[in-house]
Amino acid sequence: MTTFNNSEGQRIPQVTFAVRKGEQWQQLTSDDIFSGKTVVVFSLPGAFTPTCSSTHLPRYNELASVLKQNGVDDIVCVSVNDTFVMNAWAEHQEADNITLLPDGNGEFTDGMGMLVDKNDLGFGKRSWRYSMLVKDGVVEKMFIEPQKPGDPFEVSDADTMLDYINPKQSKPQPVSIITKPGCPFCTKAKAMLTQHGLAFEEIVLGNQASLTSLKAISGRDTVPQVFIGGQHIGGSDELSLYFTNN
Repeated sequence: MTTFNNSEGQRIPQVTFAVRKGEQWQQLTSDDIFSGKTVVVFSLPGAFTPTCSSTHLPRYNELASVLKQNGVDDIVCVSVNDTFVMNAWAEHQEADNITLLPDGNGEFTDGMGMLVDKNDLGFGKRSWRYSMLVKDGVVEKMFIEPQKPGDPFEVSDADTMLDYINPKQSKPQPVSIITKPGCPFCTKAKAMLTQHGLAFEEIVLGNQASLTSLKAISGRDTVPQVFIGGQHIGGSDELSLYFTNN
């Protein structure tokens, strides 16, 4: 069985990453990414794979603002894929707050001692799943997934990293609001959410959802309908009452 290195206290590998942005190639070095910065890195077996797409990357993206409030400058996702694959994956993911870094030749992953043989899946050499906190190019903390069959996902998640950086930090609740264009009550509700520092996802009727979906989800046929942390709050007046009581 492969033995994975814990590189705490060591400098990260000095490599060059070939990155495609638009129609141009860019060569990014390890120093470009890590020098003088506090960087959270999470590495995974492959773009478009189930755990990576459904949980690992989206949660880091969701907690990015809180991580940055706690001194993190950048959040980097590394995978042994080429830049075209990583760019395509970014387009299909909630990844606006993440830098997706292609380690196409596996040089960075190999230098971290985290390269693993996935030939049984037809993947070739890939990265074992792990995360780390890097300060000015030096690894402060690593969370390496246990050596179990398959693709364990127990310690390299965003919540574990945030708990390490600041165990007292409260985590943002997921907030969604169903609206429709031209609705003044929707505008009022969105303003209240913003005023109280709550980031939200807006679902627009006629665009991303229908009246049928509104009724099925909320049991109502009016907008806005606000949901916070899995709780149905209701319309703008009920949202105002919610903030008064909380």
